[in-house]
Amino acid sequence: MGQEPRTLPPSPNWYCGRCSDAVPGGLFGFAARTSVFLVRVGPGAGTTPGTPPFRVVGELVGHTERVSGFSFSHHPDQYNLCATSSDDGTVKIWDVETKSVVTEHALHQHTISALHWSPRVKDLIVSGDEKGVVFCYWLNRNDSQHLFIEPRTIFCLTCSPHHEDLVAIGYKDGMVVIIDISKKGEVTHRLRGHDDEIHSIAWCPLPGEDCLSINQEEDSEESAVPNGKVIAEAPVTKGCYLATGSKDQTIRIWSCSRGRGVMVLKLPFLKRRGGGVDPTVKERLWLTLYWPKNQPTQLVSSCFGGEMLLWDLTQSWRRKYTLFSPSADGQNHSRIVFSLCPLQTEDGKHLLLSTSMDRDVRTASHHALLLHHPRLPCAEGLLSSPSAEPSGAGSAAAGWAGGRGLRGGSPRFCLWTLCWHPNKEGCLAFGTDDGKVGLYDTYSSKPPQISSTYHKKTVYTLAWGPPVPPMSLGGEGDRPSLTLYSCGGEGIVLQHNPWKLSGEAFDINKLIRDTNSIKYKLPVHTEISWKADGRVMALGNEDGSIEVFQVPNLRLLCTIQQHHKLVNAIAWHHEHGSQPELSCLVASGSNNAVIYVHSLKAVLESNPESPVTITEPYRTLSGHTAKITGLAWSPHHDGRLVSASYDGTAQVWDALREEPLYNFRGHRGRLLCVAWSPLDPDCIYSGADDFCVYRWLASMQNHSRPPQGKKSIELEKKRLSQPKQKPKKKKKPTSRAPLKQESPGGNEDESPKESEKGAPLENGVSDQDQDCEDDAREPEPPFSGEPVIYTVLSSGFEKSKITINNKVTALKKESPKEKTEALIKKRKARSMLPLSTSLDHRSKEELHRDCLVLATAQQLNEDVSADLEERFHLGLFTDRASLYRMIETEGKGHLENGHPELFHQLMLWKGDLKGVLQTAAERGELTDNLVAMAPVAGYQVWLWAVEAFAKQLCLQEQHVKAASYLLYAHKVYEAVELLRCHHFYREAIAVAKARLRPEDPVLKDLYLSWGSILERDGHYALAAKCYLGATSAYDAAKVLAKKGDATSLRTAAELATIAGESELSASLALRCAQELLLAKNWVAAQDALGLHDSLQGQRLVFCLLELLCWRLEEKQPAEGRSCSAVHHAWATRTQGPFVQTVMTAWRGAFRVDSPEQCRDALQKLQDVKYPSATSNTPFRQAAPGHCKIVHIDTKVKNANTFLRLGCDHLRDKLGDPSPATAALKSLEAFFLYGRLYEIWWSLSRPGPESGVWVRAAHSTPSVEQNLPEDSAQAEAPSRPPSPGLSLTEESKHVLSACQRLFSEQHASLQSTQRTIAGAQETLAEMIRQHQKSQLCKAAASDSNSNEPSVAEQAHSRPSSPCKEEKNEPVSLLELTKTLTEANERMAKFPESIKAWLFPDVLECCLILLHIGSQCPGSVNQETLQQAQELLQKYSHTRAYKRYCQTLRT
Repeated sequence: MGQEPRTLPPSPNWYCGRCSDAVPGGLFGFAARTSVFLVRVGPGAGTTPGTPPFRVVGELVGHTERVSGFSFSHHPDQYNLCATSSDDGTVKIWDVETKSVVTEHALHQHTISALHWSPRVKDLIVSGDEKGVVFCYWLNRNDSQHLFIEPRTIFCLTCSPHHEDLVAIGYKDGMVVIIDISKKGEVTHRLRGHDDEIHSIAWCPLPGEDCLSINQEEDSEESAVPNGKVIAEAPVTKGCYLATGSKDQTIRIWSCSRGRGVMVLKLPFLKRRGGGVDPTVKERLWLTLYWPKNQPTQLVSSCFGGEMLLWDLTQSWRRKYTLFSPSADGQNHSRIVFSLCPLQTEDGKHLLLSTSMDRDVRTASHHALLLHHPRLPCAEGLLSSPSAEPSGAGSAAAGWAGGRGLRGGSPRFCLWTLCWHPNKEGCLAFGTDDGKVGLYDTYSSKPPQISSTYHKKTVYTLAWGPPVPPMSLGGEGDRPSLTLYSCGGEGIVLQHNPWKLSGEAFDINKLIRDTNSIKYKLPVHTEISWKADGRVMALGNEDGSIEVFQVPNLRLLCTIQQHHKLVNAIAWHHEHGSQPELSCLVASGSNNAVIYVHSLKAVLESNPESPVTITEPYRTLSGHTAKITGLAWSPHHDGRLVSASYDGTAQVWDALREEPLYNFRGHRGRLLCVAWSPLDPDCIYSGADDFCVYRWLASMQNHSRPPQGKKSIELEKKRLSQPKQKPKKKKKPTSRAPLKQESPGGNEDESPKESEKGAPLENGVSDQDQDCEDDAREPEPPFSGEPVIYTVLSSGFEKSKITINNKVTALKKESPKEKTEALIKKRKARSMLPLSTSLDHRSKEELHRDCLVLATAQQLNEDVSADLEERFHLGLFTDRASLYRMIETEGKGHLENGHPELFHQLMLWKGDLKGVLQTAAERGELTDNLVAMAPVAGYQVWLWAVEAFAKQLCLQEQHVKAASYLLYAHKVYEAVELLRCHHFYREAIAVAKARLRPEDPVLKDLYLSWGSILERDGHYALAAKCYLGATSAYDAAKVLAKKGDATSLRTAAELATIAGESELSASLALRCAQELLLAKNWVAAQDALGLHDSLQGQRLVFCLLELLCWRLEEKQPAEGRSCSAVHHAWATRTQGPFVQTVMTAWRGAFRVDSPEQCRDALQKLQDVKYPSATSNTPFRQAAPGHCKIVHIDTKVKNANTFLRLGCDHLRDKLGDPSPATAALKSLEAFFLYGRLYEIWWSLSRPGPESGVWVRAAHSTPSVEQNLPEDSAQAEAPSRPPSPGLSLTEESKHVLSACQRLFSEQHASLQSTQRTIAGAQETLAEMIRQHQKSQLCKAAASDSNSNEPSVAEQAHSRPSSPCKEEKNEPVSLLELTKTLTEANERMAKFPESIKAWLFPDVLECCLILLHIGSQCPGSVNQETLQQAQELLQKYSHTRAYKRYCQTLRT
């Protein structure tokens, strides 16, 4: 095993009463998102001296939603057990040694809000939910008990350390109760005094109440006494003390024997850094407590701004708290603290660990009142951009996607990318998710500077580079040496002046257009990277291309056309390599999982005048199975690269040798970034969407390449095992799920789907809720006294149902259907004033009392305001103020019962229409009727109501209706922007054209934006309409041509012609003709070429091709001719020699008649240029290349064209060497190949007659006729020669020239190709046989007899082509070796040989030998000898061996 990597864990969850815990020995655990991270603290961490004594040793993965509670078992023999609760409704018991689930239950129907493992009972876990239900679960006996104490939301609970049956519960409304679980949850004390949420409960570490000398008792009904002054009383010797911390800013000490409070501690308002705090402002607060063991006179608590206080419970006459801090201001944490947890390390030290909203875990010693121990920083979100400072050793920064933070400063942003200044120490550039770009001085406490120019979308890349115009036009002292470049999600690269961020940033696209005279639409930029010397800049684009520009004017040097998908990462090699040319290497990665390394040395040194297109990589690094997200060159090595990928691994490559070196697989999520340590050559940092950062050593990894096949599937399962945060649902299952016992292997069957909606939830709180309090939760409806039936686990882990009669705390069970209907159906009000009506139906005594109070108020004019306030329904009979109070009370009742429309009517009765609108807007309950009534309150009120209703409709995803309301208020631009942002482009364009001026730029932007989206989605025709609507015909033609079919290309060519884009029209028309050429539609191809006059030369070439194809089809048998070909009439009426046919066609169809026309045609033919063919060149591009060797001979009288028999005159005209030499050899070979077959067919006819190739005696009968009928052979080579046959001189001339067909190089190439094809067929057969054998095994396993499948597999095992005759089985290793050797031989052949087709050399040898055997003496012995040698050398396949044996016999 390699060395375990160091981990930076995610931040602990927020707003949890118990989210961390520790056990003796230095093991600390805390809940982070949906997992629990285990951290070793102290000497056992195994860290090196000088580093923090923390090490993440494991992670508990299994919950699918936020972990809301975590607690260790504090019993000495089971420190390895712990319990967790989650918002997914489950409680899991874990073994931290194996990191697996021991058991779990899902008894709760609602969100679990509190959990604790009893310190007295070793197998008791108590949990409570937001509806007030408590479950006690006994692990060893697999039993549980259901308790319903109060219909209130539970916030925290704590089991007593002194009595095994007592549990203290704190509620959201400030109530604290102590229950006895042995008496079915009987309440022993209700402690009233707090008026807000109970955040923490701590029992006194010592039993009894004589440990504190409290001489005074505080009445629980009285207000808090300043400084905690209490009233003297006799000491108490029974019970125990209990401390509670509440959001009401007080800490109360309770006596369990008396059931009342004995001390109140008021949190002080401390002077914080940056100024004082206004005591009247209620700050955000979470008050957590820790009562030190064996120290009952001290209590530790949190405070407002992250301070930690040590209270002295014995001093009541002076200041009673002391700050934990090495400084005077007490700012240990910078934000509020959520949990305090004691820990004892292996060396016996006692520490206090605290988690906070500042995402740090800090250690303290409450004995010394100091925070002298190091802290554990935690990640704030998805790590999206690590960056090491080049000028400061050991300085680093990281951007967190989904988090809000800039480490080291008070301002907080959601960062996505970071970049250190290359020269200025401490200067850090950052980009945010909302498009902001800024600079931050890490050595200063000043807030960061923000650029005044924002991106429209997230900033993904930052880079420092030399200034370009117009920023570089000033003098040396007037401009910075380096400027900041940012690339946003909308595809724009901006240049920012770091000296003046308040100024406007410049879009470099304008400079690129002006410098390179570009009139077409520039691609969408996705990545930017500067070479270290600042001479060139590389831009990655959405279409997969990479453009390299030269400073200072950004002249385009070259375009790399290698990737086919969006470019995610570009990295230049460092400048300090051992070889200078290495600095010209640039690595790039995209969505297609392949890394390409290109060397730009030739381009940078030659400095070409026109841009160069690079299509071949210098090195290719293949192995990842998902898109590449990050690249980094090692600053310590030459050519060593590390890559991050969505396949969940980081890979180290030797780029020069194209070899994978090391593969890191520690993450559970998709990797987002990677960085090489600037100090340690073996150290690498990586971050992923599992919210973790790993520091790992390359040389210590056990794998060398990314996983493939089954290993890749296992890694994907590991990644999917990371649960994704789901939106919180208020509705929970209506029936309790049974307890679930799991195997030690953990929860392997769960593989929840990934959620890609928005940013992930962090710390269990979404971004919108991070800076606000949790909403109030609804109480449980009134309960009945019926028995409750629920499911438990009996001994032996068997599921059973039992009934428990709980008269006090029973829940009424409803079926899912009934509960759903009850939730949907609202209770209909009997009256507009139901509360007043109900009060008029009370007892007679109460009604009489109402009359007396009313008479006293009216007749005697006495002050009965207190009685009237209590009897609000009497406002109907008194003054208007009382009536208003009654209406307000009735309105609140309607809102609580879910009838906002009745509340609105009451407010209208009151005449407060503006108040109705404001209340409805705050609650999101505005309606069309309310907005329609708004003009009654005035124009400004109506305008405000319309805007508020539009925002509400947007939140309800009714964007079109919201835009209509904005139009009502004449906010046209806002309505158009609203529709555009939510991709209602059709509606937005309709509104813009109807309400804006035709020349308004907004309309053109709409067309272009919609066109880009349609083009990306493949709707090319509609995208072309959008570009035409934006008056961009060039882009319309380009997007139409993307489809690639003949119809689309012709339409695009016609469109370009109409728009005056002649060059584009010509290229598209030629592409259309080439597509039609594949379909052999010669008529349509000529029509397409006729769209543009500059394609006259191409038309002549296509005419010649059509005539050649027609001549070849005439010579083929009728059944072998193509039925789909469409020819011109002049092509089918060809008589006489081919030269005369071409002359007639060119004269009649293309008017090439006079010498001037011939010279003009010659010039156009010479202007026809085709790219050099390669083995990958499509036939439609390579075929016309044969016709480059055809010219018009203007020296021939009457301007006649010529094409004589043979190709010698063509070779003379081309010269040697020539680019068309390979094409000429191919043409000549096929010419001779056709003549050779004609001679062979003439000799093999049943009744040969005299002709061009054969001379026969008229009186000699055919040997074939004299043979028996069944002796005739089907194959032509075996036909016996006819007597009296002889070859003509023309045939002998052709046979003497056939020696050119015997090309040793082509024979070797064809033999290699046959070897590769045979090996591939054998491999396919092996795969087929393997699949068949697997199916046979599966079928045999059902019938317990697999012998036939094994025998069949052995019988049908494939064999290699080289072992066919012996029928020997071939192994996969031998087959792979054969295929590899053949591919290596194939790569050594010249590209010109592989590009142009050539007849089968061995086939030609066989035919020539057959002709020689039929007509002895017709072929010279040297040619026959050469044919036999080629056959013996390259005839490895069975077919050729059989024919060779036939000829020899």
